[in-house]
Amino acid sequence: MKFYNKTLIAVAAFVSAVSYSGCKKFTEVEPQSQYSLDQAFSNVSNATTALIGVYDELSGDNGYGIRISLYYPYDSDEGIVSGSIDNGRRGIGRYQLQTSNTELTNPFNQLYRGVEKANLCIDQIPQMTAYNSGSDADKKELRRLYGEALTLRAQYLFELVRNWGDVPAPFIPSYKQPDLFIPAANRDATYDHLIDDLALAQTLLPWRTETARNERITKGAAKALRAKIALFRGGYSLRTDTKLMERRSDYLKYYTICRDECADLMANRGQHTLNPVYEDVWKKYISTFTPDPVGEIIFEVGAGGGNSVSDSRMANYDGPVINAASRYGTGGGGVMMLPNFFYAFNPLDTRRDVSVPVYSIGATNLKSLRRLGELTDGKFRRDWRVPLLPGTVLNVGYNWPLIRFADVLLMFAEADNEVKGAPSAEAKAAFEEVRKRGFKGNETAIGITPSDKAGFFDAIVNERYLEFGGEGIRKYDLIRWNLLGTKIADARLKITQIRDNVGQYANVPQYIYWKNNGEEIQYFAANPFTTTAVPSPTTGWTRTDWRQHLVFSVSSTGTISGASIDNLPLQDGIARFFTPNKSELFPYTTAILDTYGGRLKQNPGY
Repeated sequence: MKFYNKTLIAVAAFVSAVSYSGCKKFTEVEPQSQYSLDQAFSNVSNATTALIGVYDELSGDNGYGIRISLYYPYDSDEGIVSGSIDNGRRGIGRYQLQTSNTELTNPFNQLYRGVEKANLCIDQIPQMTAYNSGSDADKKELRRLYGEALTLRAQYLFELVRNWGDVPAPFIPSYKQPDLFIPAANRDATYDHLIDDLALAQTLLPWRTETARNERITKGAAKALRAKIALFRGGYSLRTDTKLMERRSDYLKYYTICRDECADLMANRGQHTLNPVYEDVWKKYISTFTPDPVGEIIFEVGAGGGNSVSDSRMANYDGPVINAASRYGTGGGGVMMLPNFFYAFNPLDTRRDVSVPVYSIGATNLKSLRRLGELTDGKFRRDWRVPLLPGTVLNVGYNWPLIRFADVLLMFAEADNEVKGAPSAEAKAAFEEVRKRGFKGNETAIGITPSDKAGFFDAIVNERYLEFGGEGIRKYDLIRWNLLGTKIADARLKITQIRDNVGQYANVPQYIYWKNNGEEIQYFAANPFTTTAVPSPTTGWTRTDWRQHLVFSVSSTGTISGASIDNLPLQDGIARFFTPNKSELFPYTTAILDTYGGRLKQNPGY
């Protein structure tokens, strides 16, 4: 639920329907508000309203309501977009990107609207009389607003850089720019600027427990975002000059920044820590619109209003497939989680059944078992929502988490390992804290934590895979490690092995027998996903082609039968057109390039 409302934006006259680098110039925009710039920042109340306008650009269909959160992170080795290639979300997922794809243009423009609104606040708030001469309460609140604006600008530019690479990076508002269409900035310089901004922002912001609880940014969010940006600054990225994935030689400097910020957050467990139950983060708090008392979600995007501009589509677009006639309302199926991801989990790991539900829900509210190649993501579920929202309403109101405390622990472990050249006791403890929470009740089954640098790094890569499934993190992790192509190929190989029932997947059953117990699923076998047990007699049990449907046959005319993506076997359809040293970045669309009149260089390979 949002703490802010779309009707409260006081700076609309300066940052209305286009972005800093959007399709029109600001001189062509008709004012949508009667506020002048002086009025917008005349007192704390008006400045707060202006700052709310900065938050506003996080939300909606072109923000983290669906496109940035649920389209951009796929395909990867955890999940893929459903359906066949088009010039939209599926083109993004299959890495068949055309420069006419509006799913790129519109979010790009919205992110820059966020940058422009933030720049206005960053420019104006310190100039307000009350900033230095007001009451103590006014000065404190204005400094918080300033810190929030710095953090929001960092988030918008971070999203632009990790998707497009070297992008224009305006740090002053448009009315002060002699040329609205500045050239693309070196991403390292942009990241460095944001890292410095966030060092300042955290000194201005309160801790979570020092203020009212809502989606507003607090000190922990600024620190966690600074750690994350530093990790990306120290990671690999596709360079526009060499057209290669490279990591700068000074990367350890940034891993150190990441480690230190995470260590500080870990030293303040009264502000943020792990929720003791993994499922509760999603089912008990996100789905019931209740703040988590331990603050595991450090930074989140508010959603509300029931529309495409301010709300979100989580649990409608993604999540379990649910029939609209059910009491839960329609939902699910936009994101498919891969068989290799499901079988990456130890059966004792509680995260599996949260991240990958195996059911769909029909019109009579009964759950049915889905096939292995048709599983969806599960952290945002319509059937978990309290209160229920029946019917075909698209906007469910779920907030999108940007950073959780689990991310802080694993970032610390990763960065500390890189800086020290081997996992320290502290790094191991952080890693194991996340893992033990996943194995709650079976903590002794977590295995032995590696003690060498390479082994520990591999363990981190795998643990982040298991911890953050469906949260829009995996693809970007793989890019900064320069492992995206490798892991896509690995996913294809593992699905082939599952299909063929070989190696570590020799115990994956062809069929699973089940029936309904009330509305829930009851399995014949105690471990239905790792046994070939068959009931005798089979009467009363439903048989689902669990692995069987991954077995393909090709007719003499070349027609493939069985589950398919783009008329190909599942494993061949994943990230079908991924090309190393190209697909790690999005292209600039024709609309964006035309706006810049040739002053913006296209990304490599497009």
